[in-house]
Amino acid sequence: MQTRKPKSPLVLKFGKRVRSVREEQGLSQEELAARAKLHRTYISLIERGRQSATLDTMEKIAGALGVPVKKLMP
Repeated sequence: MQTRKPKSPLVLKFGKRVRSVREEQGLSQEELAARAKLHRTYISLIERGRQSATLDTMEKIAGALGVPVKKLMP
């Protein structure tokens, strides 16, 4: 059985922040994904800390949420 690599605390915190801001705005993952031109499952992976977002992706998500990237940073 393959063991999973521990999740980076930074990746986890970024994902939680994205989820928090998204929920504050009353958006679903599908709505955020559509606005950011990303797939819903990718948003889910980011929010759960299972996928690290690139800088380009961070910018897309921040733009879709109408916030500066720094608001999503822990």
